[in-house]
Amino acid sequence: MERTQGPGSSAVRVTPWTCPSCHEGVSTPFCPRCGEAPVSPREQTLKGLAERLVHAFTSIDSKTARSIWALVRHPGFLTVSWMKGVRQIYVRPITLFLVVNVLFFALQSLTGEAVFSSTLDSHVHHQDWQAFASAMLQRKLEASGMSVESYTPVFDNAVGVHAKSLIILMTAPFALLLPIVFLRARRPFLTHIVFSLHVYTFQLLVFCLAMLAARASAWAGLGGLEAPMVDTVLSVFNLAAFGTYLYLAIGPAYGASGAWRALQAAVLAIAAAAVMLGYRFALFLITLLTT
Repeated sequence: MERTQGPGSSAVRVTPWTCPSCHEGVSTPFCPRCGEAPVSPREQTLKGLAERLVHAFTSIDSKTARSIWALVRHPGFLTVSWMKGVRQIYVRPITLFLVVNVLFFALQSLTGEAVFSSTLDSHVHHQDWQAFASAMLQRKLEASGMSVESYTPVFDNAVGVHAKSLIILMTAPFALLLPIVFLRARRPFLTHIVFSLHVYTFQLLVFCLAMLAARASAWAGLGGLEAPMVDTVLSVFNLAAFGTYLYLAIGPAYGASGAWRALQAAVLAIAAAAVMLGYRFALFLITLLTT
């Protein structure tokens, strides 16, 4: 394949080749039927393979970094861009969510702080549903014949696995709430799904900061997330950051403005906090019933 340039224009001269998938002669840079490209001799060398690998990884990293920067720096912009069809310079919403999710749980493992995967002791003694959890646990132990001491590590290990694999479920109720809050905006439902994924991706990033702050607090002797004061302060910080982000994001994403915009952001922030509590409770039930 050769590229020749003339004044004010460029042209590509392609050596005819046979598509390995369609087995037909092709005279264009890509097969018009399946999209295959001709394999150059350089690609079949180790140097060529190394170049392609480097390009692939740096391309993914740059797109991910660009997407995270757009998500944080310009709330709502990433959703608008994706819905307009800007797809090549940003990673997909679900991919971005999963990448940040991996970062979140890796950081949780490093810091030892648990945001979603609350331990059995936490459910029984520190959560809002502690009375219900205690009763359910008692029935579980009576039916299985296990002791609290033997069952606790089983539950704690399983709830960590469930927290990682089911976290995307939090985006569903939030996405279902959006068309109700923004009924007049009349956005396609895909907009609500994309916006919900972006919002919860941002929330995971905020939780990453909160875990680092909790670990720094623990090193300072004030305790981590298990300390009521630290948990309260970081919960207020998370809610404030999330509410502010929502206020900024729903402007470009949904055209919200004025005092009504502040009310909508407040409703969504409270709803997101309720969804998170519901997710913790759901994890307790799922883990208890499957272990």
